[in-house]
Amino acid sequence: MKNIAIILLSITIAFSSCKSSKKGSSASTSSKFNFEKSSSLATVLEKAKQEDKLVFVDFYTSWCMPCKMMDADVFSDKDLARFFNKEFINYKVNCEKGNGPTLATVYEVRNYPTLMFLDQEGNVLVKHIGAAYPTKMNELAENALAKAR
Repeated sequence: MKNIAIILLSITIAFSSCKSSKKGSSASTSSKFNFEKSSSLATVLEKAKQEDKLVFVDFYTSWCMPCKMMDADVFSDKDLARFFNKEFINYKVNCEKGNGPTLATVYEVRNYPTLMFLDQEGNVLVKHIGAAYPTKMNELAENALAKAR
């Protein structure tokens, strides 16, 4: 019984977040969330200003299992997607390609996924390290919206 508890605890820890240590290919970005395709956070922030919205950023890597779980189970949740698409400009950052390593350094991202809510100037309102299911995502988003008011 003790061995089963240790195994379950190990699995839980392994899937809650990934530490940066290796590189891989790009992750799937298909989802019901409308993620901006821009290679520049500045462009995303400008769009947020134009639409008077906050920015939600998913910092991920291709090899991170919790990141893949977020793509499959969270970013495809219809109700959550409807809420996020209405209230936020959504942006995915692959921390191993393009501007990703620079943004990861600027925002001190060391674990994946890291979920952030930014104001229109790029300031962090809410930061969450590790995967989050829809209920937690909703809570994080509501906290960000409350801080922005």
